[in-house]
Amino acid sequence: MTDITAQAIRFIEQTTYGDLSDEALAIGRRCMVDTAGLYLAGSREKSVRILIADALAQGGRKDAPLPGNGPTRVPAPLAARVWGTAGHAHDWDDTQVSNDPAHVYGLLTHPSVPPLTAALIVASQRGEVDGRELMLAFQVGFEVECKIAEWMKPRHYRRGHHTSGTVGTFGAAAAAAKLLGLSGGKLAHALGLAASLAAGIRVNFGTMTKPLHVGRACENGVTAAFLAAQGFEADPSALDGQWGFFSVMGEGFDADKAACGFSGPLTIVEPGVSIKPYPSGILTHQSMDAMLQLVTEHDLKAEEVERIRFFAGKNIIEPIRYPIAKDHLQAKFSMPALLAMILLCRRASHHEFEDHFVAGQAMQDLQARTDVINDPGIDAAGYDKIRSRIEVTTKDGRILVQWADERYRGGPSKPISDAGLDDKFRMCAEGVIGTRAQEELLTLVRNVDHGGNIDRLVALISGEE
Repeated sequence: MTDITAQAIRFIEQTTYGDLSDEALAIGRRCMVDTAGLYLAGSREKSVRILIADALAQGGRKDAPLPGNGPTRVPAPLAARVWGTAGHAHDWDDTQVSNDPAHVYGLLTHPSVPPLTAALIVASQRGEVDGRELMLAFQVGFEVECKIAEWMKPRHYRRGHHTSGTVGTFGAAAAAAKLLGLSGGKLAHALGLAASLAAGIRVNFGTMTKPLHVGRACENGVTAAFLAAQGFEADPSALDGQWGFFSVMGEGFDADKAACGFSGPLTIVEPGVSIKPYPSGILTHQSMDAMLQLVTEHDLKAEEVERIRFFAGKNIIEPIRYPIAKDHLQAKFSMPALLAMILLCRRASHHEFEDHFVAGQAMQDLQARTDVINDPGIDAAGYDKIRSRIEVTTKDGRILVQWADERYRGGPSKPISDAGLDDKFRMCAEGVIGTRAQEELLTLVRNVDHGGNIDRLVALISGEE
């Protein structure tokens, strides 16, 4: 018998704002800035517009607004579905870091969208939530989500589960439960409901359904907390035992890690969180940086390239699986598409991830001239880092070689500056809200737990200027 569910309950019940270190708070604000921008960028995605139309058609209680859609309100779970999908729509949201070599890099979760979405939606529905309450709920959900992802055996992801959808449900449920003041049996039932509602499989990577996994995690986490608050019951120790979440979904957990407990230390501080420089799978970023370095150092033009050869291990090649991307969703999981994008544009923001560009002749031609090669030597070096190299053969006979930097740009060892993060936020907000609203929202989020007006923050993301 184990007591992980009981540990989670004690952590959620007992953690206060005063328990959060200055470093945890500073990183939390950065994660919130990043996620706020992604809600705005995602609100214009076709998948999210479909979900918005569906939520409006269903109608119901006027709990919370929708991102980039004005003041119209819908029931909290439906709002959470839309906000969560928007936050993950570009695959640009932050990622959990692990120092455990057993975790193939990239197997963990995108931690911020589920708890922040749940906290914002419950705050909007409840009204008059203090910024410190919001930050606390976010941090509690973030920690519960990350520790479950870290403690679970890597088999969970290898079997095809999408952790951000499955484990993200617990992050959303914990954050919502904290703001709703759940404790004891009701809190246990919320986690039990989350365990049965958790879902998402990797077959849908490269489709609209991948970001919906995170949207459903937010929706289901909020639903679990609301139902538990009304007396709906579930198994009170659903993380534990033969039929518990760890056993069924991950074939067990690491007992030594679990013995350290939640907050020992908070994951947001150690080993930390990565903020993504590109809107694509995290396993692609070092290679994209390497291509950018090669292109800029040699002032390389697409018309000069005869062939591109990309060498990597199975940890990149298996999930980044599209040999030639036909649309922008497949491009997020296609090394030929991503390398071609860097070569053609010398950048890769959400503005480049458009179907007409990915399907265009220039992108299709370069992808067809790119070989993805499994390198046994890179496999033998292990999967604790993202390792790859690029070889470009030019039409005049040169062979240009660039290894990827194993330090992740955006990760704790090579973080994006606050100014760089603000630039990413503004890029995401461009075309969704005006410049004045962007600056007001950025200031509100950066001061969220120092008197920030949560109602105004939500209104700005929903486009109520």
